[in-house]
Amino acid sequence: MNLAAGILALLLPAACLSQPFHWRRVDTAYKPLPPSMHVYRSDDSLHGFPSVAYYVSARLKDKHLQFTATTGQGRRFTPAQYYQIEQFPLLVVNCTFFSFANNENLNLLVKDGRLLSYNVASLRGTGNDSVLYYYPTRGAIGIDRKRRADVAWTFTDTSRRWPYAFEEMPVIAKGSDSIPSIYDLQDIEWKWWKMRTAVGGGPVLIHDGRIRITDREEQLYPDDPVHGEHLPRTAMGYTRDGRLIVLVIQGRTPGVAAGATLQEEAQLLLDLGCYEALNLDGGGSSCLLVNGKETIHPSDSEGQRPLPAVFLIKVAH
Repeated sequence: MNLAAGILALLLPAACLSQPFHWRRVDTAYKPLPPSMHVYRSDDSLHGFPSVAYYVSARLKDKHLQFTATTGQGRRFTPAQYYQIEQFPLLVVNCTFFSFANNENLNLLVKDGRLLSYNVASLRGTGNDSVLYYYPTRGAIGIDRKRRADVAWTFTDTSRRWPYAFEEMPVIAKGSDSIPSIYDLQDIEWKWWKMRTAVGGGPVLIHDGRIRITDREEQLYPDDPVHGEHLPRTAMGYTRDGRLIVLVIQGRTPGVAAGATLQEEAQLLLDLGCYEALNLDGGGSSCLLVNGKETIHPSDSEGQRPLPAVFLIKVAH
């Protein structure tokens, strides 16, 4: 290989990585929408793979919009069913991870300032691991009473009204108690996370304007390296000028949409201007409705997957 060819070979991957997505506004397919809320679609290839992605941008300070969440109160419903139950919201999107066995949310959810579901408290050590339990701090995105968004690593205690939030880094802690308290984590600075609305997921993808994927620190997928796997994805983030971004990426649709890795998902969110962003449940759970209409096609053969919780944007009354 000559020098010029060698330089070209080195530059090509970087050029592919930096190639921007082209988004087009598709509001007319989902109208009526308020002036501060828009829907965008892209069919650009993602690192050579076919792709279909949508995102919604909504202005957080618009008092005509209500940002909220809800649970199925122990049951699971499809996004289309939530659309009916919640009296036709502007947006319905999946959020928390959950247990198929008992429909339990595995992440926190805050509605109207009330903590309705909690993070997994501990994870048991496996194999030759001498540690009995690990205590994960999972990523979450919240909106406070002043309509300010935040992404933080969180810890919940069923005896406390508010989640604990770690703003600078996730906590990596372990111990012998299956139900830890905040004192079992470490002497790391935390604050009460007083959010009006919040949903959890993981991992955090962007922190303080830079890509920072913390799947290992959050103890997500320890035996299943999905960091680099192409999957349907759902994510939420916010920009410094006060826009909420809700992103979905179609996947598992041969010849149409391959999905995205966590790194690719994070890069898309960064390119959209997100200052902080969070991955949410993906795979067959990924589904975004705008005015009751699907954006991406869910990957489950049965269609929309029943979920125990969703994030909503409604018209405020």
